[in-house]
Amino acid sequence: MRIERVLAPNPGIFTGPGTNTWILDSGGSVAIIDPGPVDRSHAEAIVEHVGDRPVVGVLVTHTHIDHAPLANPLSREFEVPAYGHGPGPEFDPDIRLADGSRLEVDGLDLEIIHTPGHSDDHLCFLAGKVLFTGDHIMGGSSVMIEKLAPYLDSLERLRPLDLEALHPGHGDVMTEPQAVIDWYIAHRLEREREIIEAIEGGATRLAEIVEVVYRDVDSALHPLAARSVVAHLDKLAGEGRLVREGERVQMSEGA
Repeated sequence: MRIERVLAPNPGIFTGPGTNTWILDSGGSVAIIDPGPVDRSHAEAIVEHVGDRPVVGVLVTHTHIDHAPLANPLSREFEVPAYGHGPGPEFDPDIRLADGSRLEVDGLDLEIIHTPGHSDDHLCFLAGKVLFTGDHIMGGSSVMIEKLAPYLDSLERLRPLDLEALHPGHGDVMTEPQAVIDWYIAHRLEREREIIEAIEGGATRLAEIVEVVYRDVDSALHPLAARSVVAHLDKLAGEGRLVREGERVQMSEGA
């Protein structure tokens, strides 16, 4: 098995240096993972990189616009299926992938792991001891999350896997998977502790909580940080540890 990367030209605050498009060569045939946004130069770079090797499919980890929109055009170009969990912005899979299923085509063998949290439709792809993580785990940073409880559950599901490397949707390959997964879980639990302390210290509105918890972060990034805080507040409220009344929040009695 050989894994190659083609970096999309879409650097930014959410994408870091750009989206990693992975070319997975199973020994003759290749699969394309996370082709990225519709960009002519990137599409041409992928086609050139593949060369004359036969393509068996185009896969997406999730339907965010920096990962999925090029999948359908590329699948038509190579005359192969586009695979994903379900439809989303600028993407509609030809074949839908479910948790626990396997994709076995012409020497390619991938296990599908549904990992909601960053998005409801997020998938990771396991090839032997290599995990393609999309935005579930990113190289060099934490990730934005929509729902924290499912996200933590998804991270816990990865802990027992015998992994040698994580190939993320953004950033560099990680060769100490267990340490990375442990850090991601610990980071979220520490952030939860900081949010609880901020509320107990008198911060009762979202903006106040963000200002306390992210006081050492550039205020221009606070709107992004607020999304993470909301995910934490939703988790705490779902557990009955926090009460919301309009825009105000407070810890539940006995929490």
